[in-house]
Amino acid sequence: MRESAPRAYAGPAFLSAGFRPFFLLAALWAALAVPLWLAAYEHGYALPGALPAMLWHGHEMIYGFALAAVTGFLLTAIPNWTGRLPLAGAPLAALVALWFAGRVAMFTNASAAAALDLAFTIVLIAVVARELIAARQPRNLPVLVALGALLAGNTLVHLHALDIAYTAPLGNRIGIATLAALISMIGGRIVPSFTRNWLARVRPALRPPAPLGRVDVLCLAVTVAGLAAWTAAPQARSASIIAIAGGIAAAARLSRWRGLATAREPLLFVLHVGYAWVAIGLALVGINGLLGFAPPGAPVHALTVGAIGTMTLAVMTRASLGHTGRPLVAGAGTIAIYALVTLAALLRVSAPFTGGYMALLTSLAGIAWIGAFGLFALLYGPILLNRK
Repeated sequence: MRESAPRAYAGPAFLSAGFRPFFLLAALWAALAVPLWLAAYEHGYALPGALPAMLWHGHEMIYGFALAAVTGFLLTAIPNWTGRLPLAGAPLAALVALWFAGRVAMFTNASAAAALDLAFTIVLIAVVARELIAARQPRNLPVLVALGALLAGNTLVHLHALDIAYTAPLGNRIGIATLAALISMIGGRIVPSFTRNWLARVRPALRPPAPLGRVDVLCLAVTVAGLAAWTAAPQARSASIIAIAGGIAAAARLSRWRGLATAREPLLFVLHVGYAWVAIGLALVGINGLLGFAPPGAPVHALTVGAIGTMTLAVMTRASLGHTGRPLVAGAGTIAIYALVTLAALLRVSAPFTGGYMALLTSLAGIAWIGAFGLFALLYGPILLNRK
């Protein structure tokens, strides 16, 4: 995604580009939905709606929060990929309203929730397909495959809510794996590219990241295979071995990008940290599948809180600054955002190993998560709502 100010738009700034409403709404929902989950987890609060609290939590973090962030990224990146005008104004407002209606409906009627929530993804796929096909860009068509997988996973969750099939766990795994695959695919473009540009400008004497080549393609394929194997058969020994291989492949790919050389630049270094969580998450999922050292869902939080949470905030902060013409500099508040989401991931992944303190660490992880996304909304909300 090229970092530049969006094209001029005469209407409200908030509807001038997809990243503005969807980044802000993603952050707000991430900060609001987790306290509801903690109330159910810690105090037995019964959430309204058709899904049990745990399945609702997974669904809303994947198909509510994360999909909103992906939408904001794609609606802003695709005009840069294609050279076409971005979705703005009334069409963008309609898409935002559809996403919001889906969140509200999840607390009410299962049929309405399914109709509205799935309609949002279908419309998003139609918008993305129109732009990519019109621009004749087959290189970016895998994005459509990922969105199709998200639609399929979301459908499985709603079939569960409608009491048609017990498929919500599979649907949520599909969502997690697809988001991690998107991080691997798109992150594999932007992380080394941004790193190369920064090193050439600030530390030209250092060797740049390795150029994209067969090693990257192979590592990406093995990583995606690991995610797919875990999704399809999370309890199978063979799937665990493939997941470990996927984690090793992701780590090998990351090692080629000179991440440690960017430690002095938080806005860039955090992208490497987010990608590292993909490797850690796949390795933990696979090792746990073989050894059973924790509940099956515990290592998954390395992929969700770690990879998805970190990379989401990394991209949202960087894109919000770059696409509004602001300097790409991480202030103290932005660094605090990164520190809080990292703390949330570390606490949530380690919680199952603390015995009687598991509930406490899970709550502290939730508080750190709320702090990270709440602080993003507080600091970046004015940037996203206004032109200057």
